[in-house]
Amino acid sequence: MAEIIQKDGTWAFDGDVVRIVPGSGGKTHPVRQALGELAVPLQALAGVAFEPGRRSGRLRLKLRDGSDPLLLAADGRLPETSDPYRLTVDNDRTGVAEYFVDELRNALVLDQVPEGPVDRFLLSGPAVPVSGGGGDGTAAFDGEAIRLSWNWKAEESKSASGASTFPLAEVTGVRWLPAIGLENGHLRFTLRGRPASGPAKYDPYALDLWGLSRKEHTAVLVAAAVIARLPHPRSPQQDATPPAELPTSRSAVAAPAPATPAAPAVPAADDHDVLLRRLRELGELHLAGILTEEEFSAAKQAVLKRM
Repeated sequence: MAEIIQKDGTWAFDGDVVRIVPGSGGKTHPVRQALGELAVPLQALAGVAFEPGRRSGRLRLKLRDGSDPLLLAADGRLPETSDPYRLTVDNDRTGVAEYFVDELRNALVLDQVPEGPVDRFLLSGPAVPVSGGGGDGTAAFDGEAIRLSWNWKAEESKSASGASTFPLAEVTGVRWLPAIGLENGHLRFTLRGRPASGPAKYDPYALDLWGLSRKEHTAVLVAAAVIARLPHPRSPQQDATPPAELPTSRSAVAAPAPATPAAPAVPAADDHDVLLRRLRELGELHLAGILTEEEFSAAKQAVLKRM
């Protein structure tokens, strides 16, 4: 068991899953607060890194392309502070962060986890019901239907017709684009047989995002929850999984698809030497005071179990 506890959050790895709990302080970004605890299966990871800094370091997880509906919805546009796969680490816990990285990397090697893209979601996405947005309204999704409610800042063409509600079955796509500089963003839904109608501020199936508050970024959670219930972009079968079969817990992990039983992988010839070296490193970290007695004992048992 490898664990690191910081004000920014807590990460724990038990050999199969990385559990991420965001910090509870007021500085925690609304997106991370709304996501809550995440359970990232080892098979969804492409790598991990620790970046030391002058005042603090950064732990980062790299997920396999297509494994997480949130990252697919964000398309690389998540602000640094809202990234749930980044953890700020105080400099006095650098040793623990490096140990965490080593444990995770060893597990990826021993389990022979590929780094390439996947054709199904390995994380379930935000729990439903979920809501978010800003600008001219709010979007809400209960797993079956999307509802766009307008506020007093919405254009008359939107507010005059009232809230826009439509079932998930009619949705063929969703795109989230945050406001950047002076350019507004949007959360836009594409419906079957209903092409997008002009700018988002006039489109009854889109929110206009102005970037005036960090909470506007929570609209990406609605996009991710919807994407998780649409066919995966790389899926060989373009049939969406029924919403009722998707897990709704924030910490739930999508069940793997049935596979033909395969012979167990044969460890590399130097795996045993790697584990022995890891034990020596743990002992040195413990003697240096970087690992506590509890951390050292848990880490040692994890290594011995793999041997």
